[in-house]
Amino acid sequence: MFIQIIQGKCRDADEMRRLSDEWRDQMGATAQGWLGGTYGITDDDEFMGVVRFESREAAARNSAKPEQGEWWSRMEQCFDGPATFHDCDDAMMFLDGGSDDAGFVQVIQGRVADPERFRSLMSGPMDVMHEQRPEIIGGTIAMEPDGWFTETVSFRSEAEAREGERRDMPSEDRDRWMREMEQMQDVHYYDLHRPWFASAPMRSSGMSMDTGMPMDSDMPIDSGRS
Repeated sequence: MFIQIIQGKCRDADEMRRLSDEWRDQMGATAQGWLGGTYGITDDDEFMGVVRFESREAAARNSAKPEQGEWWSRMEQCFDGPATFHDCDDAMMFLDGGSDDAGFVQVIQGRVADPERFRSLMSGPMDVMHEQRPEIIGGTIAMEPDGWFTETVSFRSEAEAREGERRDMPSEDRDRWMREMEQMQDVHYYDLHRPWFASAPMRSSGMSMDTGMPMDSDMPIDSGRS
């Protein structure tokens, strides 16, 4: 799986939403390899889009379409300044992944000192997380080679998420979690109080696709942080 994160300051939220819906309705059905994603705007106007494709190659094919370039030329006008892109081949889902039913999404970005350790933790059994935080539906994790990561966590509601934050964990689980948090640096949290989603259509294989939004065609597929 390949994930691209698009983010930047939004100056026209209504038009951004309209164009997202336009892409879903007019181009989403033919975007082969588009798996899904989650996006929204924070209270301080930071747009966050997390887009999943089957592979980097599938994303590149979509990016090369002329109609994609025309669409992006209008979409980029909704940003106050250039958008930033993170392209990640090292990507995974945990628990039930994303969900159109999520009422609240938190995006977490930062850097880990030991990417392999972090990957092993997040790809392991999630029984403890599911037991301790039942309000978490699931999420995605995308990592870059230098340890920079973007994690999305989908909750049933923000009220349940805040209640879960206040809930005490068993001491053993809490100590383990704190050890993992200690290896994280430059951590930032982006709360999407009103996330919106677009779902890819069912493919002929019968596999149900998840939620998503498009990526732009003018930026190189391996563009990093600006």
